[in-house]
Amino acid sequence: MFSGLSSIDDIIIYLNFYRIYPMKILVLNAGSSSQKSCLYEITKSTLPDYPLHPIWEATIDWTASQEFGLMKVKTLKVKQEYQIDLKSKQDAIAQMFNTLIAGETKVLNHLSEINIVGHRVVHGGSDYSEAILINEKVKETIQSLIPLAPTHNPAHLEGIEAVERLLGTVPQVAVFDTAFHRKMPDYVTVYPIPYQYLQEGIKRYGFHGTSHKYCAKQTAKILGKPLEFLKIITCHLGNGCSLAAIQDGISINTTMGFTPLEGLMMGTRSGSIDPSIVLYLQGKYQYDVNQINQILNKESGLKGIVGESGDLRYILTEMKAGNPKAKLAFEMYIHRLRMGIGQMLASLGGLDALVFTAGVGEHAEQVREATCQGWEFLSLKLDLEKNASHPVDEEISTEDSKVKILVIHTEEDWAIATECWHIFHSST
Repeated sequence: MFSGLSSIDDIIIYLNFYRIYPMKILVLNAGSSSQKSCLYEITKSTLPDYPLHPIWEATIDWTASQEFGLMKVKTLKVKQEYQIDLKSKQDAIAQMFNTLIAGETKVLNHLSEINIVGHRVVHGGSDYSEAILINEKVKETIQSLIPLAPTHNPAHLEGIEAVERLLGTVPQVAVFDTAFHRKMPDYVTVYPIPYQYLQEGIKRYGFHGTSHKYCAKQTAKILGKPLEFLKIITCHLGNGCSLAAIQDGISINTTMGFTPLEGLMMGTRSGSIDPSIVLYLQGKYQYDVNQINQILNKESGLKGIVGESGDLRYILTEMKAGNPKAKLAFEMYIHRLRMGIGQMLASLGGLDALVFTAGVGEHAEQVREATCQGWEFLSLKLDLEKNASHPVDEEISTEDSKVKILVIHTEEDWAIATECWHIFHSST
């Protein structure tokens, strides 16, 4: 991707040459149902203690329809919405980039003003435990791990290749979701299958690490306590869902495993099921690997029960309309979420804070309320008024609740940007 830059030394020279301020960092955060991007402008040679607000943000919703997607773009001054053709994701990303330099959302004169680009990458396997400059080897690794993250890693590669085409030799950084969970103990990461498969890399990796790590740090700030003395369960609830048990600032357990399919019930993913279901489906219907993958990753979860959509907003609307399948899907979702919290509690042996984050966790007060019911024996008590007040980076537990309940706006993009900043300065 660094045409004309033949070695790491060449890249470092490039970075040193372009170390100017204001520094512009573009972040691409490709999820299973959306492509989120933002541009940060850092005006000083040191990072601030708080997340900066992006000077430009854009989101492409791949789920709006089968043929067209909705792109929302906003700057500090304006907001715009566009309907875009989804026949080519590369073209859609190019349209998104064009809003940086054209129209009412213009914030740059030319894309060459971008100094560095950071990508959220879901699966880094055993190869990468920290952020790294992207080269051909890194791209090959991301490609090789597509079977383990089939709804995400292809999207990451699409973003990387789009940047190569549109921005040329600008340095790109991969920030891996798996990195935060690398310190989980072996008894957590090893599956109870023949040991030889562990040696082939089949183990629990965990995901959403960038979000879990950020939210744990924010929890400590909000509570005014050292992170090293807290036991926290972070609930990252979006189209993909996972929990993390965090003790002393370290992830010691999480619900996702070898792939992002394990664990909680999600938008279109089944989460954990009896493995023999796969064998049964293969035997009865002669499904191949691709068909099984399609069922478990794209046609299950909330969508699998309701049949129309895996978007929780749709589920809640259908519940109000009296749809029994929507009611069942919601009850299953909450039941499995509460089961997962129980698993994380067992690992922690106690709890100081329960944290909700990501699209569902931050915005669905019904999910938070239903999840928090029945934990009074832990002295975990939700303040219903606070919960209904659209909280952001706030505590929503009652005053007498020993376990604090928080809603935190996850800043994965800012966390990725800070990784880029550190790499940008690492050669000094």
